Amino acid sequence: QVQLVESGGGSVEAGGSLRLSCVASRRTLCQGWFRQAPGKEREGVAAIYPRGSSYADSVKDRFTVSQDNAKNALYLQMNSLKAEDTSMYYCAADFRCVRSRILLHDEYDNWGQGTQVTDAG
Repeated sequence: QVQLVESGGGSVEAGGSLRLSCVASRRTLCQGWFRQAPGKEREGVAAIYPRGSSYADSVKDRFTVSQDNAKNALYLQMNSLKAEDTSMYYCAADFRCVRSRILLHDEYDNWGQGTQVTDAG
């Protein structure tokens, strides 16, 4: 098991930027960011694994996932935010993962409590 704590959410106008952070209690193999809006299913946003990263089509070229292994930290830089990016964002991690499933929420057993991103417009 691993504990995950997210931070960095907030209210931002369309076109703005936010950086989300997630600190894990121990190192894991794969980490990802997911989001879930009210009444919608949880969707994969971006994930990072030992040999690369993967993004949902809706955030490609706007969001960047990165990690700092020394700090067991995962980040999500979100630029050019849109109203439809409003959601609760969750960090997820696991010790085993399949690259083709890296953006599927059932690939992960460990989740943070979430951090809210809201359109200020």
